[in-house]
This record gives sequence, structure tokens and C-alpha cells, in this order.
Amino acid sequence: MENIIAIEGKVKFPITLDPGVWIFDDRRIDLNTYFNKNEAGDANDLEAYTKNISKHWDREIMEGAIYPPTLKSEKKFEKEKVLTGSFGIKLSPFLKNAEPLETAEEVVFVTEDKEVVMSFKDAHEAIFAFSKNGKPLQADGPVHLYYGDGSNKEEPIVSVKKVILR
Repeated sequence: MENIIAIEGKVKFPITLDPGVWIFDDRRIDLNTYFNKNEAGDANDLEAYTKNISKHWDREIMEGAIYPPTLKSEKKFEKEKVLTGSFGIKLSPFLKNAEPLETAEEVVFVTEDKEVVMSFKDAHEAIFAFSKNGKPLQADGPVHLYYGDGSNKEEPIVSVKKVILR
């Protein structure tokens, strides 16, 4: 029971979270690449997409089409990724499911030795990291808390045990 995280306080539905099952959740985020994404915006994304498609088109004309990987190879790649990757999940869906009361003003993350207070907006963008290099966070877990903007990427808030809405 030490790996269970409670969301409680001013909510309609108190929730308990088990980070051990999030590895199977499609909403998981690869933390090795998530904070490294280009922050420049949609214009650069569209330009990069267009260049990528152009290169692909040119290659197909010159070399011929390359068939996509088989389902078996995709499953193998996904299994290797899960066994070696570092993953997290956004807190937003869990906060929504708890249905905060209108009187709730802030979100408090309780660790072993301190409390971190955050606004609702920031909490919805926050990410719970639950694995590092393919292993669950045992020593300073069950989860680490990252701000949505990645400003604490190098020093996350560790040993988060409970989430309280006040």
C-alpha cells in the first residue's frame, strides 16, 4: 500500500492511484523526449512536417516504396521501449475524475518531508513520473512530480505520497 497515491480533500470522489499500472496506459509520456520538444510553435511544426514529407516523397521516387514494419516488429520495439524508457503521466485526467468542489482553491502535493502548493492550472499541466530507465521509482517514489513546463526537469519533486485539494 505504500505505492498508492490518494487524491483527497475538496473533491466529490476521493481517488486512489496505483502508478504500477500506468506502464500499460496509452496516455503515458516518454520523459526522455517530452521536455526536449521544440517550443517554437505550430509554424515550425508545419514547416518540419512539410520538409519531412518532401524528403520521404523524394526517396520513394528515387528508391521505391519501403513497406511499414510488421506488427511483430512493432510489438518488439514497444516492449524494448517499456523495459528501458522513463515514463510519466499527466495529472489532469485524475483531477478531472475526482471532480474538485467549487470551494477548492489549490492543489497540495505531500511528500515525505514537505508540502508543495500549486494552482489548479499548474496542477493540470503537471506530470507524475513513475518509471526511470525501465524500473519503477522505488527509493524515492512512488512518483516524482514535474512541472508542465519542465522547469524542474533536473530536480523533480520526489517521494510524492498524497494529493490534497484545499
